[in-house]
Amino acid sequence: MPISKDEFKNMLSYYPSGVAIITVKAGDEKHGITVSAFSSVSAEPPLIAVFVDHRGRSQPIFQRSDAMFAVNILTEDQVELANRFAFSQEDRFAMGQWAEDDTGAPVLEDGLAWMDCTVYSRVSVPNNTIYIGEIQQARIVQPDKKPLLYWNRDYRHLTTMPEKVTEL
Repeated sequence: MPISKDEFKNMLSYYPSGVAIITVKAGDEKHGITVSAFSSVSAEPPLIAVFVDHRGRSQPIFQRSDAMFAVNILTEDQVELANRFAFSQEDRFAMGQWAEDDTGAPVLEDGLAWMDCTVYSRVSVPNNTIYIGEIQQARIVQPDKKPLLYWNRDYRHLTTMPEKVTEL
């Protein structure tokens, strides 16, 4: 018998991940959500996967044939922006420096990095749709900044471990 939904969520909360905002645009509609998971799929062609809840407000936009999306990786000082895209009902794009690149999906110009994607394929699973995106453009915006991390249901900051000291 499989583990329960609560056990599943608890177990995965112990796997650290980066924090990103997935933005989607189709026609004049756009939306964005905060996520702590996306995945690389292939280097050639350059493919990534994002996972969108069927109940989410972005799902209908993702389902349109003209949907384009971007993955925007956040810096450690963008907690407020992450929360805005996770919880706010106001204009989510009123915060941050947003632009459009090749596809028209919003890209975050003051984030750590972004990947602008066309939808390569869609796979529906019980609670989500997996969107495979082909990266059309990508940019590392602030290479010297640290990423925002998520672990055990809270935001975290990256620290480097001291160098190992060996005794002679």
